[in-house]
Amino acid sequence: MSQRSAPRTVNLVTLGCARNEVDSEELAARLTASGWELTSDGDASVVLVNTCGFIQAAKQESIDELLAAAESGAKVAAVGCLAERYGAELAGELPEAQVLSFDDYGEIGTRLDDVLAGRRRPAHVARDRRTLLPITPADRQPATPASYPSTVVDPAAPWTGPGGGVFRRRLSGGVVAPLKIASGCDRRCSFCAIPSFRGAFVSRRPPEILAEARWLAASNVRELVLVSENSTSYGKDLGNLRLLEEVLPDLAATEGIERVRISYLQPAELRPGLIEVIASTPGVAPYFDLSFQHASGRVLRAMRRFGDRERFIALLDQIRDRSPEAGVRSNFIVGFPGETAADLTELELFLSHAGLDAIGIFGYSDEDGTEAASLPGQLDQAEISRRVEEFAALADELMAQRAESRLGETLDVLIEEAADDGLPGRYLGRAAHQAPEVDGVTTVVSPVPLAAGDMVRAVVTDSEGVDLIADVKLR
Repeated sequence: MSQRSAPRTVNLVTLGCARNEVDSEELAARLTASGWELTSDGDASVVLVNTCGFIQAAKQESIDELLAAAESGAKVAAVGCLAERYGAELAGELPEAQVLSFDDYGEIGTRLDDVLAGRRRPAHVARDRRTLLPITPADRQPATPASYPSTVVDPAAPWTGPGGGVFRRRLSGGVVAPLKIASGCDRRCSFCAIPSFRGAFVSRRPPEILAEARWLAASNVRELVLVSENSTSYGKDLGNLRLLEEVLPDLAATEGIERVRISYLQPAELRPGLIEVIASTPGVAPYFDLSFQHASGRVLRAMRRFGDRERFIALLDQIRDRSPEAGVRSNFIVGFPGETAADLTELELFLSHAGLDAIGIFGYSDEDGTEAASLPGQLDQAEISRRVEEFAALADELMAQRAESRLGETLDVLIEEAADDGLPGRYLGRAAHQAPEVDGVTTVVSPVPLAAGDMVRAVVTDSEGVDLIADVKLR
């Protein structure tokens, strides 16, 4: 078969977070509009890997995936965070793949035509994407949204992404779907490189988000997970810091949507009004995905972040005053430069008193171009690994205790699928305090058949680690 007549089939591989999942669905829609056929088998003519560049382990996974794709005999292209962050540098070290930028997304079909034909384009030179938009958030959005093109794959498909003009093609199915409400980040955490390659913070306008919510509901989605780099900043570039509080009730009222969940909340920006709306709005999960990162005030200041153990406990008290059974999850970094035994004691005390439903423990790793990479007091990898192991064991114990404390609670559980344990009448779902992928699950025992998308009330009867078992409560 000549190169010209090679089939235009692409296998789109997604790595990383839910934001990447949305990006892949936008790419999938653009590729479909360009005449490319999406396939998941091993015979695709091009493998497009949407990479992750968050931490060293994620980078290595992305590189391994690109090398494995090249070994399959397919042409290979890299997009996403790793590709954007390193550009020409990555292309020089990985000649097996064509490295593309976020700026190539609008012409992704044409770019893959080049890849298929063996026309290698010069890879972009990495740059700080925060410089592409005005420093002042209010100057980033046009007064009137740009008009949208008239040619679409699906007239009912929503426009997504800041500025409009992109729509999605769902890839994973299922009754839960992420919904991007913003892109980029204005924070300057000393350990994080994400803002430099994701750019400055830009909110999507509410009508755009609500249109996508309706489209997802029509695609049998029952739970929306709102994602961004920092959801608590939503609306600041639109001149309304309380915009999320105003949009949440409208999203929850979308016909067909049973539950709306918010992810990526910054403790420093969590306002009392937003706590009130999350805790008390019907259809909004009383769920707080809070980015604490540590509990030692000294370490947090070195991270260029807010808070300490006392402030964080006070914030959790405020949340539980409004919603005693609210779910709370957070991630923590151990092994940060200069972290002492006293700092670890502060973290241990916080975790022991916080009652978190889900705890992620990560070891610090130097990230290119970040302030923390040049800080004194760098710890060797063996010590960082030891601290990760110690706190991961503590986290497992505390999460199991928190799950056990929910015995007897009545939960609203969204059914996702039948349990695969071979026992009849058992279904897997998630309660309000359990986000998809990152938290535990609830096994629901029911005397009547259930289907994916059913929201049922169930009483917790047992726990297994972080997971729960509950009996359906028949009305």
